[in-house]
Formats: sequence, structure tokens, C-alpha cells
Amino acid sequence: MAFQPLDHPIRFRQAQRVTELRTPSSGTTDSVRQVRLHPAWIVAGVGFIALLGAAAFRSVPSVLMDPLHEEFGWSHGTVGAAVSLNLLLYGLISPFAAALMDRFGIRTVVAGALLLVAAGSGLTVFMTQPWHLVMTWGLLVGVGVGSMSMPFVATITGRWFVRNRGLVTGVLTAAGATGQLIFLPVVSALAHEHGWRLPSLIVAGVALAVVPLVLLFIRDFPSDVGVSAYGAEPGSRIGVRTPAVGGATRALTVLATVARRPGFWLLAGGFAVCGASTNGLVGTHFVSAAHDHGMPPTAAAGLLALVGIFDVAGTVASGWFTDRVDPRYLLVAYYTLRGLSLLILPSLFAPHTQPSMWVFIIFYGLDWIATVPPTVALCRELFGADAPVAFGWVFASHQIGSAVAATGAGVIRDMQGSYNLAWYIAGALCGIAALMSAVIRRGQ
Repeated sequence: MAFQPLDHPIRFRQAQRVTELRTPSSGTTDSVRQVRLHPAWIVAGVGFIALLGAAAFRSVPSVLMDPLHEEFGWSHGTVGAAVSLNLLLYGLISPFAAALMDRFGIRTVVAGALLLVAAGSGLTVFMTQPWHLVMTWGLLVGVGVGSMSMPFVATITGRWFVRNRGLVTGVLTAAGATGQLIFLPVVSALAHEHGWRLPSLIVAGVALAVVPLVLLFIRDFPSDVGVSAYGAEPGSRIGVRTPAVGGATRALTVLATVARRPGFWLLAGGFAVCGASTNGLVGTHFVSAAHDHGMPPTAAAGLLALVGIFDVAGTVASGWFTDRVDPRYLLVAYYTLRGLSLLILPSLFAPHTQPSMWVFIIFYGLDWIATVPPTVALCRELFGADAPVAFGWVFASHQIGSAVAATGAGVIRDMQGSYNLAWYIAGALCGIAALMSAVIRRGQ
């Protein structure tokens, strides 16, 4: 079999022997059928790995909050501030990263982002002051993971898929959101047994290991390998390379355009609440809150990992529903149910995991980031070709909400000795997000 470069369609040949009935007039006929895997699935697969890795990088700070507090005496608010900068940059870099992917290519941006993560994570082993934590995990890692955030998903699915676009969005979103929670018990166990520096070094090594995969297998457009987007009609321009435009300035141009439309602000406001009620509050403070009630940190991290496992099912199912149901109705349901679950969470904490907490973990896990596929779909419907960058700004609001919640919940804990008020505020905000989603007008 001749070697085929990566810049040509990727073909996987599977020999399938077909044996016909032997008769006096016919012998046995062997045939080899060519089975072709569309390159879109290769790109999506490597994107999945990169997003999973980025999720692992984000899982470290929340688990290390107590070890850093014990070793350096830094308050929860101080550590939470570094996490807040990470979350804030994770969102604010996103629209610029999406625009830079248009200008310089997906491979260049993602590979550079992984190198930043490796540098930021590796340098933490030398820190002695709080500002060192802010510069490494906050700034360097924040910029790195921000360049591999949800707009990366929107870019891949918008260029490479027509058929199953919602489903693939759900799968890739699950990698980005759920991987963080799945890695939590691993990071927690390593920190407990070997100290917090080992997980930081492992993250740096993993980030470097993913770079070759990105450089070898990611391509920017289907036309680069001589195919159309998966499921595209003959003659469709979807997936055809277009001239590079704008660079980072395009992010600001798109923002100026979409900011004039009410639908953008309704989506952004709802997504800010989504970030506050997931990554900012639960993702950052759940382990510490459970520990306040006598639960071992490793057990609490295990519960968050279960949230991640159930989120895989919930987010993939949400992608499937998004292909079939009005995305606005899905958002109303998701925000309402999440708000109710957060309102009852303070009464569920105990030294040992009770059945009621298991119910919360399953229920909340199914709803963790199920909001992403319908939000991406509405951005694509409302903003057309500008959808990836527009979603980058919507996602920025998600991370602004995350940053506010990460710091705010830490301050509430320091002042009141309890996280209860933070859970109640988040539950109420989810109700407001449900109302905002209900009044979005399609085509607005």
C-alpha cells in the first residue's frame, strides 16, 4: 500500500473477505472493500484529546487550594484570586483565539497554547509568593487554556461538520468540561501522597506530549485535504478555505457588530450565570465546602469526578436534542433544574456521602455543561459566519461569571465561615438565566 501524505484524504482500508457459495460453476471469490473514514473524525478526535488535556490543566488549582493554604498560609481568597484570573483569561482570550485561528490556523494557535500551559505549570514549582501563583496558574495557564476553549469546538464543528454537528459539539464539549472533573481525584491523590508540585510537573509534561499530535493531525479546512465538510451537499462552500482576515482585530469588529443585537446580550447573560454556577462555584469550591463539613478532600474530589462522568451523557444527549428541539427550550429547562439543585445543596453536605448527595451528583452532572450545544446552535443561527468569534465573546461572559463566583465564594467563606450564601445566590441567578433564555427571539 502506497504512503499517503497527511495533506491528502486519509483512508483506512479494511480487508473484508466475502465468501460466496461454492458451486460446480463457481469457485470462491475474494474481494477487498475500501472503507473510508472522513478526515473530519480525525480532526475531531485530536481536538477531543487537546480539550481533554486542557481540562486536566484546569483541574489542578481547585484541588491545590488547601495544600497551598497549609504550606504558605495563603487565604482561600488569595488562591481564589489566582483561579479567578485563570477563569477570566480562559474566557477573554477565547474570541481572540478564534479570530487568530482564522488568521494563522488552528494548529499554530493550539500548539502555542500548549507550550504556554507547559511553561506556566512547570514554573509553579519555584513559586514562593502569591503573585507567583497569579502569574503562572493565573496568567500563563489562563491564556493557554483560553486558546483551547469552547470557540475551538465551534471552529471545528462549523468548518468540518454539517451532519451530526450538534452531536459532535456535545462530545467535544464533554471533553472540555468533563475532563476537568475526571482528573480531579487523580490530582487530589497525587497531591496528597507526593505534594502539590508533582501534579504541576505532570501537567507540564502532558501539555508538551499533546503538541506533536496537534501538529501532525489537525488541519484547518476540509478543502486542505481535498474533501468537503462531513455531510455537506455537493457544491457547498462549507469547509472551503477562505482568505485569512483580520487577525485579532476581527474579534473586536465582530463584538461591535453582534453587541447591537439583543440576542447576544441574552445569550451572554445566561452564559455568565452558567459559568458562575459551574466552574466558578462548584468546580472551584465544592471540595473545600465538603471538607468544611468533615468530608475528606479525596472523597469530595471523587464526587466531582462522578459529576464529570454523568456530564458526558448529559452533554452528548444535549447535542443530540439540539439537532431536534428548539435550543431555547433546552436552555430554559437546564437553567431551571440547575438552580433548584443548587438551592438544596447546602442541606446535603455531611462527613459521609448520603443517598441524597448521590442523587444531587447524578442530577447535577447531567446538567453540568449541557447548555453549550444549544448556545452554540443559537449563535450559529443568529450570527452566521461570525458565529465562532461571537460565541467566543459569549463564552467570555461565561468565564467572567466563573471568575466572579470563584472570588466571591471564597470571600463569603472567609467572612462567614460557610459557603451557604454562595449556593443560594447561584440558585437564584439560574432562575434569572432561564427567563433570559425564554425571551430570545430566533433570528433576532
